[in-house]
Amino acid sequence: MQYQKRTVTCGDLGAADVGKNVVLNGWVHRKRNHGGISFVNLRDRYGITQVVIDADSPPELQSAATELKPEYCVAVQGIVRARPDTMVNPDMATGALEVQAEDITILSRCVPLPFQIEDKTNANEDLRLTYRYLDLRSFSMQKKIRLRHETAFAVREYLVGQGFYEIETPTFIRSTPEGARDYLVPSRLYPGKFYALPQSPQLYKQLLMVSGFDKYFQLARCYRDEDARGDRQPEFTQIDIEMSFVRRDDILTMVEGLMGYVFKKVLNVELPAQFVRIPYDEAMERFGSDKPDLRFGMEMQDFSPYVADCGFQAFKDALAAGGRVKAIVVSGKADYSRKQIEELESQAKIYKAKGMAWMKVNAQGALEGGVSKYFPDAALVTRGLGAKPGDLILIVADAKAKIANTALGGVRSKLGKELGLLDPAVFKFAWIVDFPLFEFNEDENRWEAAHHMFTMPQEQYLDTLESDPGSVKGDLYDLVMNGYEIASGSIRIHDSELQQRIFRIVGMTDDEAQKKFGFLLEAFKYGPPPHGGIAPGFDRLVMLMAGETSIKEVIAFPKNTFAMSPMDDCPNEVDEKQLKEIHIKIVPKEEPKA
Repeated sequence: MQYQKRTVTCGDLGAADVGKNVVLNGWVHRKRNHGGISFVNLRDRYGITQVVIDADSPPELQSAATELKPEYCVAVQGIVRARPDTMVNPDMATGALEVQAEDITILSRCVPLPFQIEDKTNANEDLRLTYRYLDLRSFSMQKKIRLRHETAFAVREYLVGQGFYEIETPTFIRSTPEGARDYLVPSRLYPGKFYALPQSPQLYKQLLMVSGFDKYFQLARCYRDEDARGDRQPEFTQIDIEMSFVRRDDILTMVEGLMGYVFKKVLNVELPAQFVRIPYDEAMERFGSDKPDLRFGMEMQDFSPYVADCGFQAFKDALAAGGRVKAIVVSGKADYSRKQIEELESQAKIYKAKGMAWMKVNAQGALEGGVSKYFPDAALVTRGLGAKPGDLILIVADAKAKIANTALGGVRSKLGKELGLLDPAVFKFAWIVDFPLFEFNEDENRWEAAHHMFTMPQEQYLDTLESDPGSVKGDLYDLVMNGYEIASGSIRIHDSELQQRIFRIVGMTDDEAQKKFGFLLEAFKYGPPPHGGIAPGFDRLVMLMAGETSIKEVIAFPKNTFAMSPMDDCPNEVDEKQLKEIHIKIVPKEEPKA
C-alpha cells in the first residue's frame, strides 16, 4: 500500500512549524462537525494534533472526512496554521496549532469499539485485557509503559556505571520446589523428565559469584505457580543483583544509590541518601507489619502500663499469657459511629484477633464509650498515649504477640486508606533488618526458612542454630516503600557444611539435599567468595512510581486475577499429537464427592 509517510509526529508541532507542509500518521481520536467544517483530533503515542477540513475543501477531501470514525488509522497531509486566539486549547501540547488538511488517506478501518479509548475507562478488567491492544492505545497506559521503559533503562544505566555485568541465567532449570509451586516443562527428548521455569535465579547468581563475576545483575523473568493478586502475577520481573566480598551495609548502600538515581532520573524526585533502618521486631511492635507504610504516623503503642489497675480481665489474661495489649490513637475521630468501629473490628478479626476494644476522649478530656468504665483514671491513659479531646482509642489484646500486633496493624492500614493518608506522590522508604531466620510451621510441625534456605545466620547465633532455631536472626534485609515490600535480600551462605546444617534444621536429609542442590554444594568446594544480594521487584516498583495499586497497570500483557489471558485464551488445550510427542497424558480432574 502506497501512502504518505509521516514527516512529524502528532505531539511535535510548535510555533516554528506554522506555514509548513507536513504529513501526520495516526488514529482518529475524536471527530466533530461545526457548520460544514470538520475537526479531527489525530493521535499517536507522542500526542494529539487537531486536523481541520474546511468547508470549501475539495469534494473528495470532504468525502474522506465524512467517512472517518474513531480509531480509523489515517495519513493526513496539510499546512500547519495557528489557531484563532479564542480556540487555543491550553490542555494540549499542540493546542495553539492545527493542520489544514489537503489530503486524507484511510490506511485501515476500525469496527465499533468494545469500549472508548480514554485515559479513565469504565471498562471492567477482563474486557480491558481481552482487548489489551486497544487498552494500550490510551495515553494513560502509554505513559505507564513509557515509565516502565525509562525505569528499566535507568536501572541498567546505574548498575553498569557501578561496574556490574548484566548476565542472563537459564529459563529452563531443574525443579527444586520450595515455597511456591514450580511451573514444569516436559522434555520431549527425555520422557518422564521435566524442566522448571525459575522462581528466581537464586542458585545461578550464587554460582556466578563462585565463577568470579563479583558484580552481577539482570532484569530477570521469574515464574511462580501461585494465586494471583493485585501486586503479584504468575510471571513477573525482578532486578536480580548479587555481589561478592560484601557485607550487608555495602548492599544497602548500593540499593539506596540505585533508587535515588532511578527516582531522580525518571520522576525528578529526590530521595534521602540513606533510608531509615528498622529491626523486624521493632517494626512489628510499632506498625504490626514487616512492610510498614511510613507516609503517616498513628503508630501502635504498648497499652500494658494501664492494665494492672483496670477491671478488664481480657487485657490481664493476654498479658499473663505472655501476649500483648496494643493501642492506636486515631486523631479527631471520636465521632466515629459504632458501625464504623465494628468495620475496623472486622479488619482486626481477619488477622485472628478475637475482638477490638475502644474508647473515646470527649471534649473535657474524659474517656467515654466502649471499655472506658474500666479505666477510671482517664488522665493517666490519655497522657500516656498522647490522646487529646476528640480522639478515638482502639485496643487489641491477645495471648500471642504476633496476633495482637498484626491485627492492630491491619486496622492501622485500613485507617490510612479511609482517612486519605496515603499520598501516591510521596515515597517513604525503609529497610527492615534482623529478620528471624526460621519460622515454625505448626501444620507440619517443623521449622522452615522464613525467606529461603541460602541465607547466612548472623554470626552470634552459629553455635545455637540447632538448639534454638526460633531465636536465630538471619543476615536478611527487606526494602519497603509505602506499605509494600519492593526488595528482599540477604548475605548468602558460602560454606557447604553450614549450608548442610540449615538443610537439616528444615527437615531435609543429606540425601535430599544432595539430590536437589548437589551442584551448589559441589561448587562450594572450590573456593566460593563471601557474597550477598538482593532482588527488587521491578513490576511492583514501577506500579508504585506510577501511583497504581495493581501491577497489571504497568505490564503490557498481564494475566487476569485467575492467572489467565482472556485476549489469547491462555492457558489453552493442545492437540493429542503434541501431548504424545512429550509423553504426556491428560488425567480427568476428579470431581469432589457429594
